[in-house]
Amino acid sequence: MAKQLNTMTVLRTERLSPHFVRVHLGGDGFDDFTPAGGTGVGDHDTDMYVKLVFGVPGVVYPEPFDLQHIRETLPADQQPVLRTYTVRRVDAERKELAIDFVVHGTEGIAGPWAATVEPGTEVRFLGPGSGYRPRADAPWHLLAADESGLPAVAAALEALPVDSVAKVFIEVAGPDDEIELVAPPAAEIVWVHRGGGSDEVGEDRAGDNAPLVGAVRSAEWLDGEPQVFIHGEAQAVMHNLRRYVRKERGVSAGNASISGYWRRGRTEEGFRQWKSDLRQAEEKAGAGL
Repeated sequence: MAKQLNTMTVLRTERLSPHFVRVHLGGDGFDDFTPAGGTGVGDHDTDMYVKLVFGVPGVVYPEPFDLQHIRETLPADQQPVLRTYTVRRVDAERKELAIDFVVHGTEGIAGPWAATVEPGTEVRFLGPGSGYRPRADAPWHLLAADESGLPAVAAALEALPVDSVAKVFIEVAGPDDEIELVAPPAAEIVWVHRGGGSDEVGEDRAGDNAPLVGAVRSAEWLDGEPQVFIHGEAQAVMHNLRRYVRKERGVSAGNASISGYWRRGRTEEGFRQWKSDLRQAEEKAGAGL
């Protein structure tokens, strides 16, 4: 992804559901932000993501802020941490950028920050990067995600032509986390309830046993090769649904955007290492997924 450092200001926040908070960013820094895939209305990619920079509390970083210099000069316990989030919406007219956060109490870094951040707070982030935009000519679309991938799915549904056919599966804790979506009339949206937050349920409702896996596998498969977007917890997505879509259903690589956004029991740093190790192992084995 692009390494441009952007700086914006928190304009306001809104609680969308028990586990979702939307943070609106803007200010002078908005003019320096170039959406991935295009600058016109509806042109940009729908899985556009940024890497938010969270400094260590109590550490004052020199200005101008230079992440590479900081990494080279400060000890490890004073290094900022990066957390990756999908841009839910870019509003060029209002000069605002919205990012949705999953919040599980005080767990993690970004979620608690989003739940408590005050307007006027300065936010730095790298990006954007991207890799997916729904095609208007696809026979049909298959979209599936847990909470982490919901913002990208929501943005994709809004970008679909009005006559598009889509099957959509979204795993959340329960009915209170079913947020309003804008979608074509022929989009069939199925909310899959896990029974608790991702940090609350046991192994019988996560990973290989995630309800999302069963919901997608048991769904009717329509005629024609779909364009597929499936993102969420890595065990559920990469070890289960990716194999199902690519191997059992024969969807080509060009029509399949399938990847893990996070891994249960790991920090983002640990997840990135796990993902790198998995990629290397697959390349060595000639998996071709």
